[in-house]
Amino acid sequence: MIFANFPQLTFEYMDPVKNFDRRKVRGPACLQLELKDPKDAVALEVTAGGKLYNIIVDDELTGKLLLDRGQLKRRCTFIPLNKIIGRPIDNKIVQDAQALVGPRNALTALSRVDFTKDLTPAMEYVFGGTFVCPDMEYAKKVAFANNIQKRCVTLEGEVFDPSGTLSGGSTGNKGKLLASLAPVTRLKKEIMEKQNELTKLQKEIHNFRQVKDRYDTLNEQYELKENELQLLKSRIEQSNYHKQMEEFQKLQQALEEQYARLSACKEKQKSAEKLIKKLESTSSKSARENKVKEAEKAVANCKKKAVASLEKYNSVQGEVNGLKLEIEGIIEGLPTYEEQIEASSKLIAEWEKQLQEFEVERKEIKESVSLITEQVKTQKAVMKSHSSEISKITKEKESMMKQISHAELQMQQLEHDIKNCGDKAGDAQQKLKHLLEKHKWIEGQKKYFGVPNSEFDFQNFDLRGLSERLKELEQTKEKLHKCVNMRAQNMLSSVEEQFENLMKKKEVVLQDKKVIEDFIRELDERKRVSLREACEQVNKDFGSIFRTLLPGTNAKLVPQPGQTVLDGLEFKVAFGDVWKESLNELSGGQRSLVALSLILALLLFNPAPIYILDEVDAALDLSHTQNIGKMLRMHFKKSQFIIVSLKDGMFNNANVLFKTHFNDGMSSVTRTALRQK
Repeated sequence: MIFANFPQLTFEYMDPVKNFDRRKVRGPACLQLELKDPKDAVALEVTAGGKLYNIIVDDELTGKLLLDRGQLKRRCTFIPLNKIIGRPIDNKIVQDAQALVGPRNALTALSRVDFTKDLTPAMEYVFGGTFVCPDMEYAKKVAFANNIQKRCVTLEGEVFDPSGTLSGGSTGNKGKLLASLAPVTRLKKEIMEKQNELTKLQKEIHNFRQVKDRYDTLNEQYELKENELQLLKSRIEQSNYHKQMEEFQKLQQALEEQYARLSACKEKQKSAEKLIKKLESTSSKSARENKVKEAEKAVANCKKKAVASLEKYNSVQGEVNGLKLEIEGIIEGLPTYEEQIEASSKLIAEWEKQLQEFEVERKEIKESVSLITEQVKTQKAVMKSHSSEISKITKEKESMMKQISHAELQMQQLEHDIKNCGDKAGDAQQKLKHLLEKHKWIEGQKKYFGVPNSEFDFQNFDLRGLSERLKELEQTKEKLHKCVNMRAQNMLSSVEEQFENLMKKKEVVLQDKKVIEDFIRELDERKRVSLREACEQVNKDFGSIFRTLLPGTNAKLVPQPGQTVLDGLEFKVAFGDVWKESLNELSGGQRSLVALSLILALLLFNPAPIYILDEVDAALDLSHTQNIGKMLRMHFKKSQFIIVSLKDGMFNNANVLFKTHFNDGMSSVTRTALRQK
């Protein structure tokens, strides 16, 4: 609706060049600001005037491109931010004005709006050089002060110009634009904030993705280097040098074991020789012989072991000699192997160093990725929380776009109407020319056109009103053409015949109506007569029954003052000759007797063959109970009563008495005939 009421707010254009940056076009000035106080709307709109609809652009080149190639649908004034020069009021003048009338009574128009900093030149151009004052008195003082001499606008829209001109009066629609745009500006600001947040989040996500890609690359390099290190280790283990070193260590260990066994055999040989010498020195021949035999046996065993050891030693020595030769060959090639080992060690050290660096970097990246992941989760939660607001703003934006489309349609309709008016004006010119040619007298009488009290006095001739009336009648005719039968004239005879038949039926119905109304009046009269008779009879029985139930009293039913029986009746009860004003003066038992009397009187008016009363005397004392029995015998001689009661006063008036007993856990009923009917 805002854009429909203010079509100037809609600014549409085609991109003047390919890949044109639409961010350079800010839009109408009124959409780029926000009121600090809604009550300033009229004053600010009067201050800015038509500048509110000027289009703000970043530079003059953008404005030139839009004018040349933007295919604009209306005339537009552009405000280039890089060229426009505003004329804000000097601070010294502001201080003098506020000192003259007070700080709150002389505020610059520029200070009453909020806008982004980059729009300052444009806002100074639109609102600069004007004070906003609360009323005409302050505005007059400020505008015409010798040391101020600045234009002043009141909150009601009156303008005081130091040049001497004053303007004011009805503001019309002034102030409605800025007041109506307040929610639009607020929504636009929120949309911009959300878009900035979205851009920031997109940048962070882009940075996170770059870090993740870097992490993936380094992790892949780390895995490659680790595989290369494992391959080098396996190659070193499978080389001849490594195998020969292992064989050399095994042979050297076996040689040391043989040397140890040889030393042990020599020790045994020495101990055997000592034993032989000792045996030779003993005196016992048999013992000596035994010892000698044992010694010889031991020596033989030792010799066997020595021979075996010597053989093994010789074989081992041969292997050792072969190994020594191999070792000498290896030692000769050892510098080459050492160089290879040293180079491999250096390479391994470098790779291990790089591996450590990669590991440190991997840990850092992993921590960074964890931190970034948490941040991404947080940002996703924030984005999710904002998604509802964004969707709401999007819906409002769509609604505004619909309003803009509606305004565009209206604008096109207006353009079409303008074109039609132009065509009609051309047709009118042609018709005028044709009339002048057809009616030659017009040229001679033309000088009398519009002369008062003449034949051609047009003051009393409202051509526009008649044209509008003609247009309305044509529209009415067009509307009626759709719903009015154009063949009605042809159908007139048949419709008239139907009308005559209907009128005859109407007369019959009116006669029937009269008969029915007469019958209703007769029934109403019968009803009134019957009601009066019924009331008299019921009133008579009501008083008689009540006197029987409560001796010394009387009761009747009477209409209220100024009313009839048909309007209603009220109770009147008398004790002796004193009539009570209302039933509130009676006791509860007396009111019960009044109600019972009325019910029995109504029953007596249209008696039934049998009645059943269930403890109607429960709330009454014994004397009243006896009176009920007497009353029933006196007034209801042609009716039968089945009465449930627990009092003897009622039993005494009964013809037949049924009693219930409870004997031995069982109930029984006995019948007693007190008197014959």
